[in-house]
Amino acid sequence: MGELATIDPELRDAYRLCRDLNRRHGKTYFLATRLFPNAKRPGVHALYGFARMVDDIVDVEPHEPAPVLDRLEERLVAALNGSPTGDDDYGLVLRALVDTTERYGIPHEYYRAFLHSMRMDVPGTPMFRSRYRTMDELSEYMYGSAAVIGLQMLPILGVEGQRERAEVPAAALGEAFQLTNFIRDMGEDLDRDRIYLPTDELAAFGVDEELLHHCRATGRTDIRLRRALAHLIAHTRSVYRTAEPGIDLLDPAVRPAMRTAFVLYGDILGAVEESGYRVLHRRARVSRRRRFSVAAPGLASVGWTFLREQSRL
Repeated sequence: MGELATIDPELRDAYRLCRDLNRRHGKTYFLATRLFPNAKRPGVHALYGFARMVDDIVDVEPHEPAPVLDRLEERLVAALNGSPTGDDDYGLVLRALVDTTERYGIPHEYYRAFLHSMRMDVPGTPMFRSRYRTMDELSEYMYGSAAVIGLQMLPILGVEGQRERAEVPAAALGEAFQLTNFIRDMGEDLDRDRIYLPTDELAAFGVDEELLHHCRATGRTDIRLRRALAHLIAHTRSVYRTAEPGIDLLDPAVRPAMRTAFVLYGDILGAVEESGYRVLHRRARVSRRRRFSVAAPGLASVGWTFLREQSRL
């Protein structure tokens, strides 16, 4: 039974679905969560499953995503107030999320903030933004899309001492992870007519949209873009430094997993540098060997089943 041993049998299918979403879509993150104690993994999977479900509505939904997102929020609010969730995939994920929310006392306002930021990605909503001029403007988006993810995790992971001490580092870690994604995924985002990296920061190095599209089309990386990305990577590493002290405030049982996630996500920035900042042409990846070497201290307790799973990722 493993990590689902403490879960109500009626909820196990819901948690299995969330775990499968994590395994299929969050390779680096899933590796880190496998280093958590069994009892903590289901809640983490539930949070990831909900976030993945919303991301897919925003980024994959072939029709108008706004009404789908509105209906999902209605279902979420109803479920948090005790109404049945339904038996489709959305309903199963919501069932796991509601159970996790009640089990750990996660504030409902975090989900509202998350959905607000997701609407900033949806054309046709009043909040929609496809460009962010400054880092301050981007911070509004990242609060709901990244910082609250770290804050949601705190009750599940557990904190030694007062939780408030860990909130700033937890929020910073969520933002550091997301800034890393923005740098890594710059080419894919440009194809979707999105620029998440602040345009003023890019312009300071002579980078405008015309140059970005030119680099994307030609497969060449202009020196101006390399300099801008070097600057943004330095900024992102400063956010990681704000986040790092929070790892030692967590329950000792989860520190190896969070350290693994911290190091491996930071390694993505190094992979961008090693590629010559070719983020408009290829997706920077951390090698499987590197992932295993960083996670090795905690792998012995996970066992060969996990190793076989990872070999297929």
